[in-house]
Amino acid sequence: MTGSRRPGGTAADPVVRHVDTPHGPALLTVHPVAEARGVLLLGHGAGGGFGAPDLRRATIAALAAGLHVAHVEQPYRVAGRRAPAPAAQLDAAWLAVAAAVRTALPGLPLLVGGRSSGARVACRTASAVGAVAVLCLAFPVHPPGRPEKDRLAELAEPTVPVLVVQGERDAFGRPPPAPGREVVLLAGDHSLKADLPGIAAAVTAWLPTVLPS
Repeated sequence: MTGSRRPGGTAADPVVRHVDTPHGPALLTVHPVAEARGVLLLGHGAGGGFGAPDLRRATIAALAAGLHVAHVEQPYRVAGRRAPAPAAQLDAAWLAVAAAVRTALPGLPLLVGGRSSGARVACRTASAVGAVAVLCLAFPVHPPGRPEKDRLAELAEPTVPVLVVQGERDAFGRPPPAPGREVVLLAGDHSLKADLPGIAAAVTAWLPTVLPS
C-alpha cells in the first residue's frame, strides 16, 4: 500500500490508502473498529460510489457488529472514468486490494461483498481471496428486459454462505434462494432506497451466523 493518510487523526477515523493493482491504483478506505471480529471488503456499483444508501447502511451494520469495513474504489473510478472496466480487470484489481488488506489486517476472517457490479466481483473472486461469506446488495441477475442473459452462475460460484438483499421490483431480476444462499426481498427497486432499515436488519441478523465464534 502507498499514500497512507489518516484524516482527522483519531483512532476511529477512516484510513485511506492507494493500492497498486495491475490496472492502476485503487482507493482503499478502511473504517476501523476496536477489537474487530473480522473484515468486510465492499465494492461499489458500476456507475456509483460509496454514497449509495444501501452501502452506507450495510457499512453501519457491519461496524456495529464489530467488523472493520473496507471500501474499494476501482481503478477506473480513481482515474476519473465513468464507464466500468471489463470484468477481468475489475477482478484483478479486487484481488490485489484483498491481498493488501490481508497483509495489513492479518488473522481476521475476511467477508466480501458489494452493490450490483461490486457484488458480481465479490462472488467471482470469493474463493480466490479465501472469504468466509459474501454479501450481495442488489445483485444484477440479468440486464433489464433480458432474462435470458442471466448471471446466476456467478452467484453460485461462492462455496461459502451468501446473503442477497434485493428489491422486489428490481428490473435486474430477483435471484432464487439456494443451498447456502439466503435471499431477503425488500420493498423497492434496484436502488434499495425504499427500505433502508430492512437492509440494516438483514445484515445485522446474518453476520453472527457466518462469523467464526
